Amino acid sequence: MKGRTKGLIMGKKTSSSVFMWGLYLLPALLFYIIFMAWPLLDSMRLSFYTGSSGASRVFVGFQNFKNLFMNPQYSERYWGAFGHTWYFFCIHMLVQNCLGILFAVILTGKNMKNQAFYQAIIFIPVTLAVLVTGYLWKLILNPVWSGPALQKIGLDILVRPWLGDRSTALTMVSLVSCWQWIGIPTMMFVAALKNISDDLFEAADIDGANSWQVFWKIKLPMVKPVVGMIGILTFVNNFNAFDVVFSMETANGAPNYATDLIGTLFYRVGIAGQHPVGIPNPGMGTAIAAITFLVLCIGVIPTLYATQGKE
Repeated sequence: MKGRTKGLIMGKKTSSSVFMWGLYLLPALLFYIIFMAWPLLDSMRLSFYTGSSGASRVFVGFQNFKNLFMNPQYSERYWGAFGHTWYFFCIHMLVQNCLGILFAVILTGKNMKNQAFYQAIIFIPVTLAVLVTGYLWKLILNPVWSGPALQKIGLDILVRPWLGDRSTALTMVSLVSCWQWIGIPTMMFVAALKNISDDLFEAADIDGANSWQVFWKIKLPMVKPVVGMIGILTFVNNFNAFDVVFSMETANGAPNYATDLIGTLFYRVGIAGQHPVGIPNPGMGTAIAAITFLVLCIGVIPTLYATQGKE
């Protein structure tokens, strides 16, 4: 009887504790529902309508999605932006994240001096406004501005309209974005590498493992969850990228849509109005957003499961 009474008391305490935690979480939950979950669900709803607002809005079912994939007015621009976004993402994975882990390995080396100074140098571009860095790099890559200086030091091969050439414009924009954001994966990798136990490295030294073997057999497997998280963040951010293209090549993805991404296409169609009509189409814009959300889910969920599971 005494044990039963004690169990009832413990149960009441547990339920009371859960209730208190629920009260603490309620403001954050309400904030999430109002400013994130509800707009997401409402945008999904709007993708089945056409018209701007009010009485002009008409339910059209999946017609916006059909137009997006089958109507040349939209499909040509959408598939172009879709392919450019994947290219933009691949450049970030190969350049930004690979250099990030390389810098992190160097910065966490035993013989590395002035680590804090070099970490600050790498992270400084992250603190700058994208519009400012985009405009500065636009000037640097302009042969009219940088051409004379490059010619004086014998680098004539670099004097060319990088942002005006369809074959190089998207690559240059991608590399500028990598330059600005490389500090984030570098710092994340640095934190992960510093958390690896020194006992593992001492054991590797005893076994005679070289630096390359230590990296592949110890460091990389131990930071696997961080690799997955950085990959997910890169994937999500790149499929929502807009500001770097806007600052360097305008929202039209110049030259001739060569740098057009999903983000700039969504802005033109759903907010600003796409040439030649010039009238915003929120239904088509939210259809683009809905497809992008689906693509993100397909890419993020398997990666999260593969890299964040129990070791």
